[in-house]
Amino acid sequence: MYKDRIVVYTSGTFDMFHSNHLKMIEYARGLGDTLIVGVSTDELVCSYKRPPIIPFEERISIIKALRYPDIVIPQRSLDHSELVKKLNIDVFVVGDDWTGKYDYLKDLGVTVFYFPYGDGLSTTSIKKEIVERYDSIKGKIDNQPNPDIR
Repeated sequence: MYKDRIVVYTSGTFDMFHSNHLKMIEYARGLGDTLIVGVSTDELVCSYKRPPIIPFEERISIIKALRYPDIVIPQRSLDHSELVKKLNIDVFVVGDDWTGKYDYLKDLGVTVFYFPYGDGLSTTSIKKEIVERYDSIKGKIDNQPNPDIR
């Protein structure tokens, strides 16, 4: 706590921004007085999964345009120990797909919340739907007979 203010930090890749991203950020906003949102850099994301579809500069601009964050910063590491100390973070919020990963922050006096995304909407499911629709359209086009050209 800094001057009786609770500082909350949440972060993510926020690729192909969707309503579950917004719900998590809105939830984090409600847990304190100051909300800092970290946006994972392309380099960080590529260190543990496939590259994002949307480039970092665009993703961070989208998050900055939201009304909920007070501060938006690049996130360059998955180890938040130093960040917690430097920014006096009291509360850490992350999606429940990371459950258990950030429990070590509790030893630094941070309250950790794993936000339940719920079923359905995710960046992975959006990408899968795009590929399925593309394959369906492509299948229809590829099965057209060639015209008899004379």
